[in-house]
Amino acid sequence: MTTTPRALALFGATGKTGRHVLAQALEAGHSVRALARRPEALDAHERLTVVAGDVREGDAVRETVRGSDAVVSVFGQVKGSPPTLQTEGTQAIVDAMAEQGIRRIISLSGGGLPAEEHDQPKVPDRIIRWLLRRLSPAVLDDAIAHLAVLRGSGLDWTAVRGPRLTDAPATGSYRVGWVGVNASTQIARADLARFILTQLDDVQFVHELPFVSK
Repeated sequence: MTTTPRALALFGATGKTGRHVLAQALEAGHSVRALARRPEALDAHERLTVVAGDVREGDAVRETVRGSDAVVSVFGQVKGSPPTLQTEGTQAIVDAMAEQGIRRIISLSGGGLPAEEHDQPKVPDRIIRWLLRRLSPAVLDDAIAHLAVLRGSGLDWTAVRGPRLTDAPATGSYRVGWVGVNASTQIARADLARFILTQLDDVQFVHELPFVSK
């Protein structure tokens, strides 16, 4: 990874994917301000500043993005989360970014989030989306609404989508396509984190929803 060192704001650093993003960002020389409800869950590092708070709290979000060059948002719903967590949190983030003149945000979502202009879902993809709609409708609705927030923000956003995430070791390689187009059904979180960080320097997918898979 050859991204230029930046000052990053990170949301979701304590999550399974967020921990990979944080570790790789620090390894690449970035300085990171991370928002966490449990600051003690993150190990100290000379280039890491942890802000205590919730992603829906405006003051905490503004403090997290302060002085940043770009924002990486990999938080999402977990058991017990409010059904509109990603939407409300994303709104708080883009509001804070607009106030402070920060333009670049990379946001993580799932493969169930449709990109009709590019996706060509095959039968397994359609089944997965049907199951997601049936079993976790609030998660999908939240993802769709969070995308609407990004699209209405006027910012330079990229919504990265992934299939089933695994804890397999990083391979250093992945495919970037669309659902049903040059794509598989899984990816290691470490590889997905690597792609997310490449988007700090890559403008190819600004205002797009790339699908990243093994």
